[in-house]
Amino acid sequence: MSTTTTPTITETKKLGLFSAIAIVSGSMIGSGIFLVTPDTARVMGTGGLMMAAWALACVVTFLGARAYSKLAAYLPQAGGQYVFLKEAFGPIPAFLYGWVFFWIIQTGVLAAVSMAFAKYVGVLWPLINDSPLVILPLGLSISTEKLLAMVCLAGLTWINSRGLTYGALLQNVFTVLKVAALLALIGFGLGMGNLIATPGAIDWSLKLPESAGGFAQGLLPALAVATVGPLFSSDSWAYVTFLGGDVKNPSKTLPQALFWGTLIVLSLYLLANLAYLNVLPLSAIQTAPQDKVAASMFSALVGPIGSTCISVLIMVSTFGCLNGMLLSGARVFYALAKDGLLFKAFAKLDPKTQTPNTSLLAQLGWACCLLLSGSYSQLLGFTIFTALVFYIATIAGLMRLGKQNPEALQMKTFGDWLVPVLYLVLVCGIAGVLLVAPQTATTSWIGLGLTFMGLPFYFWMQGRQKVTAPVV
Repeated sequence: MSTTTTPTITETKKLGLFSAIAIVSGSMIGSGIFLVTPDTARVMGTGGLMMAAWALACVVTFLGARAYSKLAAYLPQAGGQYVFLKEAFGPIPAFLYGWVFFWIIQTGVLAAVSMAFAKYVGVLWPLINDSPLVILPLGLSISTEKLLAMVCLAGLTWINSRGLTYGALLQNVFTVLKVAALLALIGFGLGMGNLIATPGAIDWSLKLPESAGGFAQGLLPALAVATVGPLFSSDSWAYVTFLGGDVKNPSKTLPQALFWGTLIVLSLYLLANLAYLNVLPLSAIQTAPQDKVAASMFSALVGPIGSTCISVLIMVSTFGCLNGMLLSGARVFYALAKDGLLFKAFAKLDPKTQTPNTSLLAQLGWACCLLLSGSYSQLLGFTIFTALVFYIATIAGLMRLGKQNPEALQMKTFGDWLVPVLYLVLVCGIAGVLLVAPQTATTSWIGLGLTFMGLPFYFWMQGRQKVTAPVV
């Protein structure tokens, strides 16, 4: 039996399978699928290798979701990955995850995606741009783009503070719109393009060109670096586990949501990249203005109106992604506070809506600070490595718990162990390359350093608050 002390949110459970799938899919589909492919193409150098990098990222993501399904069924509580790590390894690794989730992973991606939303609003409304209106100390600045991003985050935070029902309804609507928009992009690209059907138009070679990304050391390191963008685009699939305490029949619903949600999104991602290749030569993908490959594809098909079409699509996609992340992420801080590892205010629920509003406001505040401090690319630079480190730790925790409780975790046969073992091998390999590759080493080490900076705070909290009794 589980011995974790983290209580669940007491709100009447309202999320069914469709809403849970919508949270998985809606949190995954953001801005990445429309922006990261050019960098992958530049690193890999051929259409075949570009697709191979995306396929590798999809396989890693799907294996991770399948492995997480066992933990989600075993510990369906508010806090998800934090609870998993706490059960497997104790409070320190779990706290470090919550620490880095607040300072880097959750709020950094919220800031980056909200900025992407504002950038594409600016395509339709030029008043929204990145020209500084006010220069602040420490190199910070305020622009209309950043102001709109903050307004977007604040509005979605307010909606989610009104109760789970409102946030889930909004998530369902925007997920349906996003999937429909991606299907339209795929339909246009595969239906109107002709490069796939033209012999020799696409280089399907799986041999790394000498000029590709400067990777003289070989194909595998290049693949590891090239998957950073696709992995970022595919991330946030685990967010539904943060809402374990709010899901109907979570032991069955969460595994099904992880399976179907990731399968739908990853299939769409692979088809979208085939659509890009079917319309644009690889050189055009590699040199897409500001990496807006989807906009370049639509412009090639329908002319200048293509930029407008893709801007609306990305606005819908990023808005829904932000809502899914806000809806789920605050539950991690709630869980930490319930265990005495964060200030008690973070564990308080609104008496009417039963939502952790202090946690919602805290993540809003820090995300806005990050918005003022950096650009889209800077905000994403060190998020994926730190996320991978804790995915590795969590799956290692699954294997540890599986040895202790093989029946409860369904880890009885060789086949049951195959998925987590394959995931660990692949992700450890990718993370190891990111630590030493020139393109990613600096940001990866910074991410590690920021993670371990949480230790002094943890021991301070332990000295300040010895017990982990639930907050009344």
